[in-house]
Amino acid sequence: MWPLDQSRKEVLRFAVSCRVLTLVLQVLTRFLGSSTPIVYWFPAYLLQNQEPLLRSPETVPWKPLAGESVARQKVPRNSLVGLLYNWKACSLVTRCILGYFLSYWLLGLLLHCNFLPWT
Repeated sequence: MWPLDQSRKEVLRFAVSCRVLTLVLQVLTRFLGSSTPIVYWFPAYLLQNQEPLLRSPETVPWKPLAGESVARQKVPRNSLVGLLYNWKACSLVTRCILGYFLSYWLLGLLLHCNFLPWT
């Protein structure tokens, strides 16, 4: 093995510290995201309190789903789909929460399939 000069040692030290830092950040965010329900409870709490479209679903004019009868068109099967249908009628808090989760999902999808570090 050849002896390492000072510049090679610094580059190696920098590369190892960067890799350890990204590894630690990825593992920490995975642990927090998978084992801490508070990350999901708080946005759900905000949605329940701040969004008028979720308070009384019987009075909300949801867009009808294809192939359903008129009696079943009041509430969609998924509340988030209903919020996405009525994006312009949602409050600012709801738009921020939905935008955050949609962008996190889309960035994760694009970066993960390209083998880039994403959690």
